[in-house]
Amino acid sequence: MFKTIRGRVIAIVLVCAAAGYQLWSQGLSLGLDLQGGIHLALEVEDPDGTLTPEARVDAIAQAETVVRNRIDQFGVEEPIIQRNGDRLIVELAGIDDPDRARELINQQAYLEFKLVRPASDIANRVNVIDRAVLAEFSQDSLAALGRLVEASEAAQDQAELEGLIFGGAGNDSTSASDSTAAAESADSTAQADEAEDEAPNLSPFGSLLNNDIDPTAGQVPGSFLVAESDYEVANILLGNARVRTALRDVSLHWAEELIPAGATSYRRLYVLDEDAFVTGDFLNDAVATRDMQINEPIVNFEFSRAGGREFGRVTGANVGNSIAIILDGIVVSAPTVRSRITTQGQIEMGPGTPMEEAADLALVLRAGALPVPLEIAGQSEVGPSLGQDSIDQGEIAGLVGIMLVLGIMIVYYKMAGLLAIGALAIYVLLVLGGLAGFGANLTLPGIAGLILSIGMAVDANVLIFERIREELLAGRATRTAVEEGFGNAFSAILDANITTLITALILFQFGTGPVQGFAVTLSIGIVASFFSALFVTRTFFLIYLSGKKGSDPISI
Repeated sequence: MFKTIRGRVIAIVLVCAAAGYQLWSQGLSLGLDLQGGIHLALEVEDPDGTLTPEARVDAIAQAETVVRNRIDQFGVEEPIIQRNGDRLIVELAGIDDPDRARELINQQAYLEFKLVRPASDIANRVNVIDRAVLAEFSQDSLAALGRLVEASEAAQDQAELEGLIFGGAGNDSTSASDSTAAAESADSTAQADEAEDEAPNLSPFGSLLNNDIDPTAGQVPGSFLVAESDYEVANILLGNARVRTALRDVSLHWAEELIPAGATSYRRLYVLDEDAFVTGDFLNDAVATRDMQINEPIVNFEFSRAGGREFGRVTGANVGNSIAIILDGIVVSAPTVRSRITTQGQIEMGPGTPMEEAADLALVLRAGALPVPLEIAGQSEVGPSLGQDSIDQGEIAGLVGIMLVLGIMIVYYKMAGLLAIGALAIYVLLVLGGLAGFGANLTLPGIAGLILSIGMAVDANVLIFERIREELLAGRATRTAVEEGFGNAFSAILDANITTLITALILFQFGTGPVQGFAVTLSIGIVASFFSALFVTRTFFLIYLSGKKGSDPISI
């Protein structure tokens, strides 16, 4: 087929058609530096410095898979996600909402299901927490926090303490639970005797709890309401190691939403079991949808068979009680169990939640939780204006370079130079079609690689033309000189292209973002230039010579 001019032309047309189709159907994706986006550098969150360098690198390697799954489901085209030592580099081009992308990537998405403790079971824990706080914090420290509050006799009375907990009346587990709480209180008394002797009537934590707000805010068993203004103080007190030890088999978790009541907003603090009975590790699927009855977004989830068995066992034994659904330590919802639930359930997102937020939650749950918390060590945004500036500068540089090359080829090689320019036009089409076909992004360094590969394609034509000239000066016939010129230049062109291709592959393997963009474009350009110089240019020469006699001179 390639021995005749017609066969060679058909081959060129087919290759050009394939490249043109890829370019038309796939389009040319622009990189981060050309269309804008975000660049993030993520590190393992290790405030205590307990992780070794090897452990940090291993944690980043595990986190890479989770982050990649999330971004793939998010729908970003050609993201760059790669490890750089103990950092994870993420580059997302064409992102319209950078804040949403950052939250999606950085969310740990650790899902837990815990039982809500009955109110009567936790009544005496207010005393336990206050004793632990008084044993750990000085009066000056509490005064600095604004929590040096003298408790009234009613506030120290057990019945009044139970009144601080919403929905606590009438639970039939009071007797057993009170005996447990009394035992824990007695244990803690020994640790706090000295502090209590100095300040017997202080209730630093109990004073944070409210029982006089608007009752329309709702009563949820096993929870407290804390004013938003006291939220930071409560976190400081509850974050103390002695307080955590005093709580023993329970854990305290805040709810996500704020509860408005008059001029003040409140946060709900749940008292839950210490251990989760099911985690997101057993999750098979999660889908965002809308509850048709209340017209609010929800996330339907499905457990694996093992997770469904455990979930069914616990929910079957706790009909009428509440279960907290916790995401990254925050209670998303705490529904009451109406019947036994096995493999399927739902997370209520709350009124006013946008559907997009429910979709993001379902996405991160499907992709899995990060093995370790990550923090953003560095970030930058490339805006559309900067991207357009880069495009304009790249276009100017490319046009100037191409015009200079074309002008020199025409002036120096005349008709042969025009044939080479025709081959170069096909070469550019092949490179752009190749980039579109492989789904590679065109970056500013990639444009540099394109210009460099154009130079290499021109260099191949120069080698061929100089060999033809040498053969003509040696007295060869025109057709013989052309054949010998292409043959003698082949080895030099092959060596130059192979060595450059090897270099480009090494750059792609070991380089990062911009270097990889340069290497991809250069690699595709080398293959295209080899084809255009040795096949397309030769075909054009054969067509040019077909209208001449064997002894006619050629314009070279």
